[in-house]
Amino acid sequence: MKILIIEDEVLLANSIAALLRDKGFDALAVYDGETGTERALSGEYDLIILDVMLPGRDGFEVARAVRARLTPTPILMLTARGGIEDRVTGLNAGADYYLTKPFDSRELLACVNALLRRQGKDVEELRWGDTVLDLLSSTLICGERSMRLSAREFEVMKLLMQSGERNLTKEAILARVWGQDSNAVENHVEVYVGFLRKKLTAIGSHVEIASARRQGYHLEVRPDAQTPEI
Repeated sequence: MKILIIEDEVLLANSIAALLRDKGFDALAVYDGETGTERALSGEYDLIILDVMLPGRDGFEVARAVRARLTPTPILMLTARGGIEDRVTGLNAGADYYLTKPFDSRELLACVNALLRRQGKDVEELRWGDTVLDLLSSTLICGERSMRLSAREFEVMKLLMQSGERNLTKEAILARVWGQDSNAVENHVEVYVGFLRKKLTAIGSHVEIASARRQGYHLEVRPDAQTPEI
C-alpha cells in the first residue's frame, strides 16, 4: 500500500516515511503544498498524511483540491495547532482524522491502520449490492455464480468497490493500477471496465459500472435489484 506524506519539516517527514516503510508500506515524502497537491491528485496513493502549515499551499487547500476531484483517498491531517477551530476547518476541508503534534509513533500507526481498514484494506472481501469481491482469490461472486478476475481486472474492481458511488477518474485508475510511469493510456481503463461489465453480467449481478462524462466511473445497483439477505 502506498502512502504519501506532505510535511515541510524534512526530518519529521523522513522519519514518518522510514517508520511506515519499516511496517511494510510504500511511503513517499514531499515537502511543499504544490508538489504535494500534484502527487495527491495522481490518485495512486492509498492514504495521504498531510501537514497544515506548508509552503506554497497550506494543508487545508491541498485537502480541498483533493476532494474537489472527488478523490476518495483518506487524509490524516497533522498540525501543531490543536484548537477546535483548526480541527473543524481541517475536517470540513476533507480530512478524515486530525492528529496534533507532537504525537507518539504508535498513535500515528493506529490512525493509519484505522483509516486503511475503513477503505477495505484489512478485510478479506468487499461487498456492493448483491456482489462480493473476494480479495484472497480475486474472485467476483454473486449468489451461486463466481468468476476469477485477472490481476488488472481485480485491481480496477477493487478500486471501484472502495469508491462506491463516488466517481473515480480514468487518470486515478491509470495511476493506481498501471502506475504513474506506465505507457498505458485511458483506453486501457475503458477496455478493462468493459471486461468487468461483461463478467458482472455473466454472474447475474445487479451491480453496474456507470460512467459520468469527464468524471470517470462509479458503481450503481439496478433499481430492480433485490437487497440480498445476510
